[in-house]
Amino acid sequence: MPIPEGAPAPDFSLPDESGALRRLSDFRGKPVVLYFYPKDDTPGCTTEACNFRDDYSAYQRAGVIILGVSPDTVKSHARFKAKYSLPFPLLADVDHKVCELYGVWGLKKFMGREYEGVFRTTFIIDEQGKVIRVFENVKPAEHSAEVLAALIRP
Repeated sequence: MPIPEGAPAPDFSLPDESGALRRLSDFRGKPVVLYFYPKDDTPGCTTEACNFRDDYSAYQRAGVIILGVSPDTVKSHARFKAKYSLPFPLLADVDHKVCELYGVWGLKKFMGREYEGVFRTTFIIDEQGKVIRVFENVKPAEHSAEVLAALIRP
């Protein structure tokens, strides 16, 4: 089960695509879109990341930070970010501890095979570090627009 809305977002420290450590608490005072995705450079994950990239100026105008997290390596994130010109940090959760902390790691099924992996989930975290929205079973193609609509509601 993912962390519920209204709960404090657990702090963490993970390396980004350049190897620099990023802490969630470093972004306190700004809203954060923390999105967890299964794997760099796969069709769904690429669609999701590129939609966040294409909408990035709207996030910037709203003062929102975007952070992508997957169990890929720093090196894999660096390639993925460069290949698609992604303007936001990608965090390497190689041992999936942060995925587990946020309740987005578990048993998945694909083509009759069971394996452990990341459930595509996004959290909107407010300026005080509280989870204000959770998106589960995300559809990559529509997701960025869905997140923006939740952030910029009248």
